[in-house]
Amino acid sequence: MQAYEFLAKPENGTITIPNELRHTITTNVKVIVLEITQNKESRANTTSRKSDLILPPTIDTREWKFDREEANER
Repeated sequence: MQAYEFLAKPENGTITIPNELRHTITTNVKVIVLEITQNKESRANTTSRKSDLILPPTIDTREWKFDREEANER
């Protein structure tokens, strides 16, 4: 497997391979897209909404009772 790195701007969902690499890349490829953020402020705005964050589930354990004998049987 060979890796090539270049910058591109998608146009209508298409990324163009640069001319200098077109003759080198002749088979199927695996594409990994890394989006470049412009500044820290734009990055902060993307995670500022609480609905965008993944929060752990809340479980109420006040009614649970621990039975040591039952736990030791397992």
